[in-house]
Amino acid sequence: MRRGGVLFGAVLAAALAGCGSQEPSGPDPGQLARERVQTYLDAMKVKDVAAGRAQLCAGMHATFDRIATGPNGDFAAHFVVTDATVTGGQAVGADQRVDAAVMVTAAGDPRLVGLVFTLSHVDGHWCIADEETGAPPTAYPSPSPDGTASPSPSPDGPSPSAAPAGPGAVPSPR
Repeated sequence: MRRGGVLFGAVLAAALAGCGSQEPSGPDPGQLARERVQTYLDAMKVKDVAAGRAQLCAGMHATFDRIATGPNGDFAAHFVVTDATVTGGQAVGADQRVDAAVMVTAAGDPRLVGLVFTLSHVDGHWCIADEETGAPPTAYPSPSPDGTASPSPSPDGPSPSAAPAGPGAVPSPR
């Protein structure tokens, strides 16, 4: 009987020997989450509400439908989004947090707005589960020669901070 336990232990040890030593397979979750947010930001720029909605988790659809085109919604007619880009991201537990900088103009007044998106992995895909106002960026990131975002001066300095916006809402430029 002792011999069987030793044999089982040897088989188990051999089976576990490779665990943790291999690179994770599949695409980088952070990159997938950042791509999902960039698709949402691109939809904001061209006011494609359906494309923006498609980036959200199903539980966010009703809220998005209610406020996305409203007075402070991401797709409001009086907001002109001249540029929007992902500025960073990180894993937070099982979710991904993605930061973005959005240049919004309303009534001729351009403002740089920071947004923070929380993405969840649902049914094998990343989707936006929450959006809130982040710290106002002090500069709009511009691509550097290596393809990463680097800060560039904001046309009129930092924007004022605002309360959390909620899904589909951008703080009203002041």
